Amino acid sequence: MHDMKKPGLKERIIQFVLKNNVKYPTTILFTFFLMGIIFWGGLNTAMEMSNTEEFCISCHEMKENVYQEYKKTIHYTNRTGVRATCPDCHVPREWVHKFVRKIRATNELFHKIVGSVNTPEKFNAKRIKLAGHVWKSMKETDSRECRNCHSIQSMNLGRQEKLSSVKHLRAMKNNMTCIDCHMGIAHTLPEDFDKDGKLHDFFEETNRPCNDCHKDMAWSGD
Repeated sequence: MHDMKKPGLKERIIQFVLKNNVKYPTTILFTFFLMGIIFWGGLNTAMEMSNTEEFCISCHEMKENVYQEYKKTIHYTNRTGVRATCPDCHVPREWVHKFVRKIRATNELFHKIVGSVNTPEKFNAKRIKLAGHVWKSMKETDSRECRNCHSIQSMNLGRQEKLSSVKHLRAMKNNMTCIDCHMGIAHTLPEDFDKDGKLHDFFEETNRPCNDCHKDMAWSGD
């Protein structure tokens, strides 16, 4: 008898639940229900608290680099007064996709802790890689966050400037997505952007005019 081991914490909890579930089933069920509500409420509260521009720029890595660039763009200030903030472009609205994005953001916390991008020099050295992750994600989701506000199917091309309407019409014909062209819409492109020429090859394959990028070239108007 003395050689018998005492049950561990896990076993004692299971025994308690099984023993008392018969006597107090309603209490046990209510307790688990209440714990679920508390967990769910805490999870959603944390997600919403971390889903603001103020939270995003609370790290100096963001506030002193990409945020300063963003403040000079049309997404920050424009004639209509509609502003797209960090989470509008970088965090999905649907709950499941948002939750997955928050989980992936733990990797960003790791880099914050180890200080891998805590200076402009370190940030710029990793910038093409960081931007590449965002572009890849947006390409895979068909620019999902862009489409929260924009829809190429709803555009009145006749009311756009001629060059813009030609570009959007070409995008529709070639089944392109927003990020195919608008990679530098809110942040400065990295210095070594498209170093391997793959994007340039893609533009040629989709017959994108040279002067879309090379502004010093005359527009052909095709």
